[in-house]
Amino acid sequence: MSSAARTKKDRIDPSALRRTLRIVRPHLPRHLLLCLLGLGALLADVVFRVLEPWPLKYAVDAVTASLGASMPDATPFGLDLTGTVIAAAIGLVIIVAGRAVTNYLATVAFAKVGARIATELRTRVFDHVQALSLRYHQRASIGDTSQRLVGDMGRLQDVAVTAGLPLVGNVFTLVVLLVVMTILEPTLAAIVVVAAIGYLLLSRSSSPDIVTASRSTRKGEGSLVGAAAEALSAIRVVQSYGLEKTVAHEFAGGNEKAMKAGVKAKRLAAGLERSTDVLVGIAQAAVLVAGSLQVLRGSMTPGDLVLFMMYLKIAMKPLRDMAKYTGRIARATASGERIADLLDERIEIQDPSDPVPLRGAPGTVAFCGIRSRDGHGRHLFDGLDLTIPDGQHLGVLGPSGGGKSTLVSYLIRLAEPEDGAIFVGGHDTRTVTLEDLRRHVSVLPQESVLFSVSVRENIRYGRQDATDAEIEEAARRSGAHAFITSLPQGYDTELGHRGDTLSGGQRQRIAIARALIRHSPVVVLDEPTTGLDPASKAQVGESLRELSRSRTTISITHDAGAVEGLDRVLWLEDGEILEDGSPAELAADPDSYYARWILEQRASEDDQDEEDRHQDDEIDQDEDARGAVGAPGAEDAWHLGTPALPRQARS
Repeated sequence: MSSAARTKKDRIDPSALRRTLRIVRPHLPRHLLLCLLGLGALLADVVFRVLEPWPLKYAVDAVTASLGASMPDATPFGLDLTGTVIAAAIGLVIIVAGRAVTNYLATVAFAKVGARIATELRTRVFDHVQALSLRYHQRASIGDTSQRLVGDMGRLQDVAVTAGLPLVGNVFTLVVLLVVMTILEPTLAAIVVVAAIGYLLLSRSSSPDIVTASRSTRKGEGSLVGAAAEALSAIRVVQSYGLEKTVAHEFAGGNEKAMKAGVKAKRLAAGLERSTDVLVGIAQAAVLVAGSLQVLRGSMTPGDLVLFMMYLKIAMKPLRDMAKYTGRIARATASGERIADLLDERIEIQDPSDPVPLRGAPGTVAFCGIRSRDGHGRHLFDGLDLTIPDGQHLGVLGPSGGGKSTLVSYLIRLAEPEDGAIFVGGHDTRTVTLEDLRRHVSVLPQESVLFSVSVRENIRYGRQDATDAEIEEAARRSGAHAFITSLPQGYDTELGHRGDTLSGGQRQRIAIARALIRHSPVVVLDEPTTGLDPASKAQVGESLRELSRSRTTISITHDAGAVEGLDRVLWLEDGEILEDGSPAELAADPDSYYARWILEQRASEDDQDEEDRHQDDEIDQDEDARGAVGAPGAEDAWHLGTPALPRQARS
């Protein structure tokens, strides 16, 4: 990469902070009253800061006058020295207490506003992410998206309270103090102005580097979370293949990279803070010298010098704090940019402005002139047409990558083709709401995903208003009721992550119950028996027949057994329908793709059966050999993985 290109890439977008504020601004009107309360308390805090040095000024002037110095109005309000000092002390206590109360109110008010806005914004971003198409989710990292939702949002909220609020107060304080100091002594006020300009120049040169480093840190942390999530979600594969060291090495590399970026951001922020400290020290020294000369000339009292020095200290604190908060705000801006980038992702698939109701429509499905490209830009479909009458059971066969699952995505608008139209129940899917469309079509995917809630709630996800009786009836029809009632808490048993506490067949039957309860006229079965053993496959097959009864069914499969009983099958390859007819018609043509596929499937099943019989023979021979020595007891038999039953019972 050229230096020019690298410079352009690393250059800070001047609108970064505006983008962050823009995503927050829509939420502010709902909390206007609380914002006004916090702002009022903040302004009161600034007033108390301005008043705080005056009691000390009067006390110093009164003491100085008592020592013989000639100063008019050293004891105001007609008080003597003692009265003046006591009044100054009482005034100081009142002012400090007032500052404490107003500062507390401002902090609490803005903390509440920050927490509420962060909650609303997080919900808004999550809803937006859920509305994005499959195209986005296929390329995006789950871990990075989660980091933006949780980590970046938390940083944005924290900085808004710990840095944004004090920064606003400090800016107000600095402006007010500059006005007061200019009125009191313009010459000394000029020193403060020069110091403020010096800080702005320092900040201008340092802030871009801090934001760049902070952005790299947040990006690295997002990648780190993504790598960890990917490794942990595939922990079985990692452990099975002994990949722990490889994965740990990759994680450590990303961790090291994120650490270096974080250290760089901290180092740059610390450099700005310490440079500001030096600048403040120089300004204080200049005011001390100039103010002392003014006192010696009699144009200022010692109390005025103390007052000015305290004002300078109060005015310089915002500069110190702004240097400290610049790093925090830079990191928050980097987080805000990442959230804004997520919100800027265009929602490709949306509800129509004037939707047509789909409830009560038949289960007809039609794909008309579908054209689209695959993920590599190659033509996948080029004018595909397909009509499925109401109640027909259709099987879609063909090699992987032919576009079978893509058609399902188009059907329920998880993605959209470049051209063409899809009709369900006689309505163009783009004219009905997504909720209506997806209620009309039940999809049973290859991997049934269950959630970490009770079995009952997992089934109820199919239809939120389903009663407990309807849930149990759906479970009976799917063949799941018997094993559900044998669970520790029955239907109220909490499932583990993705339902991993159940077998594959059990998970699939719960998913079938979830689909049954929807009463959808169209059912899509996307290889639902893949990976199941023969016994589970038979049980799930019965449940699938119950799910498909009297419904339009689209069955995507590589299993010859799943084709039995279908009204129609078609062969889809490279996005083109090469064969379409009844199973009997296509099987009768020995040159058809379907007939050759059936022969291959049967040959594969015969080979598997032969292998199973061979393994059974080896087990029997092994048991006969052990039996000559002495049959194992129950404990030994379970240790070997076989129940301690007589051979006749096992046979």
